[in-house]
Amino acid sequence: MFVGEAHKLERRDMNRRNFLYAVLVFLMLSFTSAQAETRLRMSTTTSTENSGLLKVLLPPFEKSCDCIVDVIAVGTGKALKMGEMGDVDVVFVHARNLEDKFVADGFGVNRRNVMYNDFVLIGTSSDPAGVKGAKSAAEAFSLIAAKNAVFISRGDESGTHQKEKEIWKGAGLTPKEGWYVEAGQGMGEVITMATEKQGYTLADRGTYIAYKKKSGLVLLHEGDKALFNPYGVIAVNPKRHPHVKYDLAMKLVDFLSSKEGQGTIADFKVNGEQLFFPNAR
Repeated sequence: MFVGEAHKLERRDMNRRNFLYAVLVFLMLSFTSAQAETRLRMSTTTSTENSGLLKVLLPPFEKSCDCIVDVIAVGTGKALKMGEMGDVDVVFVHARNLEDKFVADGFGVNRRNVMYNDFVLIGTSSDPAGVKGAKSAAEAFSLIAAKNAVFISRGDESGTHQKEKEIWKGAGLTPKEGWYVEAGQGMGEVITMATEKQGYTLADRGTYIAYKKKSGLVLLHEGDKALFNPYGVIAVNPKRHPHVKYDLAMKLVDFLSSKEGQGTIADFKVNGEQLFFPNAR
């Protein structure tokens, strides 16, 4: 009897050890699987992030491709620089001249149109420089300079900053310190600064709409053809950086230009207003 009981206890201990071992192996495999989850690195402009678009646009892609998109939201200039350095797999930006150079220099391949909106000049309803009646963006900027009215610039080589510099150049002006403030920040932060300083700024329409209620700034000039704002997606060239996830990057490029991706962009609204307009097809 004593020997039989001892064998039973020994079997129980062995079964318990086997069970605990199986649990441990399962947890280790689960952890390894989670660690090995495929990640795609995408640098993009702050407007796609600040507007809230990426929160609805990326999840369907991540689910279909069983991956996670790591978003680095910076100015377009920095986003493209990350692509040049091979620090990301794909870029999603809005400065066509810089994008074309990025591809021509061999850093990117297969650029595609994704969507567009426009830039708008915003400021306080009091409009101290009187830009509301300006016939062009260049004229509006000239009025701001003439009044030494506060203007908050992105100052970060972003797509918005590139467009702003084009407008100053078109107006034949070089903005001066004092009334002209280079923030070196994203669009959301710049709108907040313009609100605090009761100044003007150039913004992409998407971020302006997303921030409109809490900023209190109003739209003072729009509709100029020079303010057109197209967005494009570009895969980083695997011949330049063999380590990039080119195949997965191209799946994202295809998704953004697909019927599903384009439909999601068209349907995305804030307070009933459409922020971006698809133009891949």
